[in-house]
Amino acid sequence: MTRKEKTRITKAKLSRFLFGFNDRRGFVLKVTIYTLLLCIGFVYLYPILYMFITSMQSLEDLLNSSVNWIPSTLYTDNYSKAYSVMNIKDSLMGSLLIATVPTIFQVIVASIVGFGFARYNFRFKKLFFALMIFSFIVPPQILMMPTYRLFSNLELTGSLNAFIVPAALGQGLNSTIFILIFYQFFKQTPQSLYEAAEVDGANQFTCFFRIAIPMAVPAFIIAFLFSFVWYWNETYLTTLYLTSRSNELTTILLQLQQFERTYEAMYPVTENSPNRINEGIKMAGTFISILPLLIVYFFLQRYFVESVDRTGIAGE
Repeated sequence: MTRKEKTRITKAKLSRFLFGFNDRRGFVLKVTIYTLLLCIGFVYLYPILYMFITSMQSLEDLLNSSVNWIPSTLYTDNYSKAYSVMNIKDSLMGSLLIATVPTIFQVIVASIVGFGFARYNFRFKKLFFALMIFSFIVPPQILMMPTYRLFSNLELTGSLNAFIVPAALGQGLNSTIFILIFYQFFKQTPQSLYEAAEVDGANQFTCFFRIAIPMAVPAFIIAFLFSFVWYWNETYLTTLYLTSRSNELTTILLQLQQFERTYEAMYPVTENSPNRINEGIKMAGTFISILPLLIVYFFLQRYFVESVDRTGIAGE
């Protein structure tokens, strides 16, 4: 083999290594992709890392400009104070109730409505579908006060019913999105499956429970997770409906809203008092408020990613 041929082969191998060949990615493309992923991941993770590290710092570390990312000691008193201030036992139970119970009703109703729109043709179907879309386009702030007056007259405010009843009637938080998800998913389901089941004597309820639901598991997972997170993070409606009447139901985010006021009431500030609230205590309370969602996502992220991927697969 001549020297010229060796040089040509070496250049071809180098070109394949750098830029890839066929369906294989080259080194340059891999470096670019991973660099972008690292940058995007850093942008999202930086606030959480900053929050956690600050929450682990004592007052001396916060005042010491030389302490940035590594605390001088493992300081957990911020979390113990934040835990007592936020009344975690009751507020966590309240958040779980408000996030879970309406979510279950919302997912069930959205799946039924989506199945009805996808499977049946009836009079004024397009009109009802358009009204559903229009109800999502209207800003919720416009309907806030009339809805509150209605709930107040029905004595729904001050209890969990203010969230359960709308969810059970298809008017929960962003219910239109979940109806559209189920509608699109059931629309993609092969009609031959339903026809074969009907030939075997299955009624509509059997088709829904035995065919539609098992095939729509990814849609159920996505709807449940998104609905759970949206109900968990909802503060305006929770404040409007729950604090309008005196009741014991509270949430973690409601406690976080009044964190500073509650802290000052529990730890009165006197002259030279070490109990003065600082950034570390605030960050500890904030990190506690998002910790349940991080735990839920940590255990369910695999199913969530698989569900998103499967919902993008077209049907027959």
